[in-house]
Amino acid sequence: MQTTAAALTMVRDDAFFLKAWLRHYGGALGLENCYVVNHGRGAEVAALAAGANVIGIPGDPHANFDMKRWRMLNNLVQGLRCYYDHVIVGDVDELVVVDPEAGATLLEFLRDQPTRRVLTPVGLEVLHRVEEEPEAIEDAVLGPRRHVRVAPHYSKPCVISKGVKIARGGHFTQADKLVTPEGLLLFHLKFCDFGAYVDVMNRRNAVTEAVGGDVKTASIGRHWFAEARGEDRAVFEAFGRREVVPFDLTGVRRGMHRSWKARGETGFWQFDRGEDDRIMVLPERFSGLL
Repeated sequence: MQTTAAALTMVRDDAFFLKAWLRHYGGALGLENCYVVNHGRGAEVAALAAGANVIGIPGDPHANFDMKRWRMLNNLVQGLRCYYDHVIVGDVDELVVVDPEAGATLLEFLRDQPTRRVLTPVGLEVLHRVEEEPEAIEDAVLGPRRHVRVAPHYSKPCVISKGVKIARGGHFTQADKLVTPEGLLLFHLKFCDFGAYVDVMNRRNAVTEAVGGDVKTASIGRHWFAEARGEDRAVFEAFGRREVVPFDLTGVRRGMHRSWKARGETGFWQFDRGEDDRIMVLPERFSGLL
């Protein structure tokens, strides 16, 4: 039985992203090592995740949604660590991969990693340039979509083999050492498909409306609120106007380490997260990877 790594996420109705999550981690780690918290006990989520470990929880709207979510995920991570060397935890639209250039699968890569640490992959946001990429996403995301940008906000400390607390949103941990293995990447899929984006945002806006209150009182990410959404088509049209450069992550990890510091008096640690609007074209070796 494989005890090197497990993957954990929480989802409510996001069938598009859950299919990609299950396809990726089920193939990489085995479905029996995938753990899906089914918020609201949705029948579609349960059906899609058949063969994985599905944990159903109530889905009634409530305040402090994200705070409660990450409190639960923290506890589940530490419980799973009793049986696995590494636990990958994150949102359903975040997938950790190994650059094929490294010559190892995700499971092989993690088998070679020491434990009692937190691994932070470099975050890459997959962008749908609608006019150039009309093909629908069916069996793979990468291939139909070839454009990414470096996304420090999604360079998350998400591969856990140490008893640390993860901050709400998964952006910070209490691990004081930054470990960024060469070749380890996190693809964020929020903007990978225009149609899927519209569908997800409609449902997230409905959740915040049901909960009521504002960003602070609801403890839900600002991007879930309708007033922070903007005009969907304009968001994607802007991707088509950005500068396109070759794929090159030189200096990205070095910059993360250079700015590494304590996050005030919170007990968490962070690096600077300056954004880069330039778009890179993924090399062919990534096609079909997820």
